[in-house]
Amino acid sequence: MSPKRTLATSARVLRQVSHDHRTLGLLFAVPLILLGLLAWMYHNSPAMFDHVGPPLLGIFPFVVMFLVTSIATLRERSSGTLERLMTMPIGKLDFLLGYALSFGLLAVVQATLASLVSVYMYGMDIAGPLWFLLVVALADAVLGCTLGLLASAFARTEFQAVQFMPAFILPQVLLCGLLMPLSQLPTALRWVADCLPLTYAVDAMTRLSTEVAVSARTYGDVGIVLAFAIVAILYGSATLRRSTK
Repeated sequence: MSPKRTLATSARVLRQVSHDHRTLGLLFAVPLILLGLLAWMYHNSPAMFDHVGPPLLGIFPFVVMFLVTSIATLRERSSGTLERLMTMPIGKLDFLLGYALSFGLLAVVQATLASLVSVYMYGMDIAGPLWFLLVVALADAVLGCTLGLLASAFARTEFQAVQFMPAFILPQVLLCGLLMPLSQLPTALRWVADCLPLTYAVDAMTRLSTEVAVSARTYGDVGIVLAFAIVAILYGSATLRRSTK
C-alpha cells in the first residue's frame, strides 16, 4: 500500500464524479428530497418526525452511498480500467482505499448537508448535540460506501451490483429496529440483528434523538459501525478481481 497511489486514485475518482451531474444529484439531492418528503408527511405531527427522522437520516445516505459506490467501482472493472491500473505499481488496497477516501469525502458533504437541512430547514429536533449527529450520519454513509465496494468485488455486471441491494440492504432495514423495537423481535432474529451494522447505526441515531449527553453506548455503536466499515474494505481488497471476465 502506498499513500501517494491511494491519493492519486482518490483524486482521479473525484474528478470523474465532478463531471457526472446525475451521480452528484443522487448523492446530494436525493437524500434531501426524501427527508423533505418525510417532513412534509409529518408536518402535522412534528413529534413523529423527530422520532423517525434521525434513523432515516442515517439510512438514506447509507443506501445511496452503497448504490453509487458499488456501480462506480464495477464500471472500473467492466471498462478494463482496473486491469490497466494493475499493470502499474498499484495494489488492490490502494485502489479500494482511494475509492473509499474519495467517496468518504463526498459522504462528509452529503452527511453535513442532510443533517443541517433536516435540523434547520425541516425542523427536526434532537436532544443530543448537532456535531455528533453529523458524526453518526457520516459513519453511516461511510459504511454504505465500504459495503458498496465489497459488493462490487463480487458482481460482474451493473445489474448484479443492483441485485446485491436486497441481499446487503433490505434485511438490515427490516431488522435494524426501525420497523419494530429489537426487544420485540423473535430471539433468532434478534441474534441476526445484532450481527448487522445498520442495527448499531440506527440505535445510535435513535439514542441521539432522546439523550442530551452522548452516552458510552452511543459511542460504542459508532465504533462498531466503523469497525464493520474497516472489515468490509479489507475483505473487499482480498476478493477484488481485476476485471469482470
